[in-house]
Amino acid sequence: MRVLVVEDDAAIADAVCATLARAGHAVDRLGRGRDAERALRDHPYDLLLLDLGLPDSDGADLLRSLRQRGDTMPVLVITARDALRERVRTLDLGADDYLVKPFALAELEARIRALQRRRATQGAPELVVGRLHLDLAGRRASLDGMPLELTARELGLLEALAMRRDRVVSRASLVEALCDWDTTLTDNGLDISIYRLRRKLEGSGARVRTMRGLGYLLEAGDD
Repeated sequence: MRVLVVEDDAAIADAVCATLARAGHAVDRLGRGRDAERALRDHPYDLLLLDLGLPDSDGADLLRSLRQRGDTMPVLVITARDALRERVRTLDLGADDYLVKPFALAELEARIRALQRRRATQGAPELVVGRLHLDLAGRRASLDGMPLELTARELGLLEALAMRRDRVVSRASLVEALCDWDTTLTDNGLDISIYRLRRKLEGSGARVRTMRGLGYLLEAGDD
């Protein structure tokens, strides 16, 4: 999952980004609203962590702009504003969740898992393709109840395909989902990751199908 963290407090941003990176997510970080607005228009993100008290703007304005243009990406607001009126206003603007500072990183991770679960599986605990079970919130894959050992990149690739199941995902979209601004992935690196994921999915009833000139598709298939 690719996450944009918009937070001007360096200590909080450092802790949040480190936590998300350890969980295997690709994380980009910005501290100003105008920069975040440009990044959200230029890059596809799966989640936005948004502070309201930014130095150049109110994060609520960024949220309003996002929703007005029809972007349904999950937004988790992290802010020191704890008044009920502010919480209600922000949720009504389109925030999916609201977390008041200071907060425990474990709670932040739990709230992110809940947002992932609602977004990717419409409330179902896991996605099933053939005999493959993928718990997007817990970031685990299993085959007939047995854990499927995947590297962080392979799991990220599987998540990116699973969250768009039965839709073709372009190579560019996969690279965007797997990499932050400080990470690069060559065409050869992507091909290797897809090859290795396919090997591990053998016998699972799920397959990654190549759509020539278009991208890749995760689908149920005969083994």
